[in-house]
Amino acid sequence: MNILFYLVPKSEVMYLYDDYSLRQAMEKMEYHKYSAVPIINRAGNYVGTLTEGDILWELKDRKLSNLHEAEEIMLRHTNRKRDNEPVNVNCNIEDLVMTSMNQNFVPVIDDNGIFIGIVTRKSIIEYCYKRYKAVSSAQAGVEKVTEL
Repeated sequence: MNILFYLVPKSEVMYLYDDYSLRQAMEKMEYHKYSAVPIINRAGNYVGTLTEGDILWELKDRKLSNLHEAEEIMLRHTNRKRDNEPVNVNCNIEDLVMTSMNQNFVPVIDDNGIFIGIVTRKSIIEYCYKRYKAVSSAQAGVEKVTEL
């Protein structure tokens, strides 16, 4: 199965540039109601993932007293606990499933490291459920035949 069937293309994904300020990131994440978003550079390369927790820790560690101070901090200079691991567009579905187990979404990159979109964990779970139902139905059919 080709993972492109499950890809949400970059044009439909909310992402942040690494030269955005921490305040811009907070405002965009609040507006879209996302708790984690991909970060890319201006060349289009996937850089990492920013989470609400990353923002909170950055505010705490820098002892920021107001949001205006967050305008001076670029995302490329913020600490992130863990970036979502990307997969190559040519990866197989098994690798995609394994990668998604600890991530809300899986960033997808091309051979040059260019961010092309994401695959959501929801779509991966739906894929696995459909496969399970298909296998269960096939096994039930085999059991009926062998009973005769």
